[in-house]
Amino acid sequence: MTASFPSPAIPVASENGDWRVPGIANLHSHAFQRAMAGLAERQTDPKDSFWTWRETMYRFAARMDPESLYAVAAQLYAEMLEAGYTTVCEFHYVHHQPDGAPYADPAAMSKTLIAAARDTGIRLTLLPVLYMTGGFDGRALSERQRRFGHDVEGYLRLFESLHALQDASLRVGCAFHSLRAVPPEALRQTLAALPADAPLHIHIAEQTGEVEECLALRGARPVRWLLDNAEVDARWTLVHATHLATDETVGIARSGATVAICPTTEANLGDGLFPLRDYLDAGGAWGIGSDSHISVSPVEELRWLEYGQRLFTRHRNIAVSPDSSSVGRTLLQGAVDSAARATGHAVAVKDAVLLDGQSPLLAGAEADDLIDRWVFSGNRPLVKRVAVDGRDCVVDGRHRDREAIAARYRRTLVRLLAE
Repeated sequence: MTASFPSPAIPVASENGDWRVPGIANLHSHAFQRAMAGLAERQTDPKDSFWTWRETMYRFAARMDPESLYAVAAQLYAEMLEAGYTTVCEFHYVHHQPDGAPYADPAAMSKTLIAAARDTGIRLTLLPVLYMTGGFDGRALSERQRRFGHDVEGYLRLFESLHALQDASLRVGCAFHSLRAVPPEALRQTLAALPADAPLHIHIAEQTGEVEECLALRGARPVRWLLDNAEVDARWTLVHATHLATDETVGIARSGATVAICPTTEANLGDGLFPLRDYLDAGGAWGIGSDSHISVSPVEELRWLEYGQRLFTRHRNIAVSPDSSSVGRTLLQGAVDSAARATGHAVAVKDAVLLDGQSPLLAGAEADDLIDRWVFSGNRPLVKRVAVDGRDCVVDGRHRDREAIAARYRRTLVRLLAE
């Protein structure tokens, strides 16, 4: 596989004094949730957690239709490009109408996301989600989950229709919502029917309640159960994997799977901290995702991945490697190295992300310290230009269609909030 750079995380000075760095893959996205950022920050219960946040999310998801999803996704993808993401993995489960009935075209919502990605210019890995049950006990989906659900046969028809649309900028993989939402036999049937090269993603071990329920009803922790019951390999991306026993941490690393860590969402939901240092020591592959999009910034995801470890250990400079004592370089290298296996896209030689060499934050920067300065110098945007597969998407820090996309988004959000 050909890489874009001699060493992907080593910046290259351009002729005009700007700095070229790799485009970053966002490994986990629920596009519609961008529209509810900041709307779930009021206490509904003294023990607010992921599980109470989820009720707010369900109510918001019920308002989405193809038109509103397009407006929200286009705004999100433009923001991602302006931040330096050039590829996104869309973990998509809002398939049907609010009452659970399919649209006239069962792939309508998925095709909306494809259109938003193509129109904005971001490279997309679409991951239609199989979502069947409301818990490990096999209970039926709740009323608010009905628009997410498929049986295996219906899901495979959706997958096949979308897989036929693949091209250079689109890959289609499979997402299992979680072990609690996909019974073991359905998991096996689906895996047997999928193409051998399809990327596979799954939410797993995000909350302690999930771990406890899996132990009680399947006799094993979630990651342990998956490793023992599926051929987990480099096609797999385990999203979150926050709560791990030592054997699970080592097991993921040995399998070749990638962990998609989403630090800002995991912090926002109070999920917990991924055991990063142990996983790095085991040689594990990982990347980052913005998940619920309370932040759309690879810099912030990478920074808080490190800062969470510092707060937990009360030490500094945790994410380093035998090849580099630079935290920023180690973090960016890890995110770049996992991109092809998690997204299904070959590393694109024509991607370019240029940082503004004239910014005061980069005054006097050198190749050896540039990444650390980009990641750890604050939140002022430094991305000046982004090209995906040779096509300019961002120039002078602004997406080429920023104004039109933002105007549509504003109209849509006002309507959604009035419903």
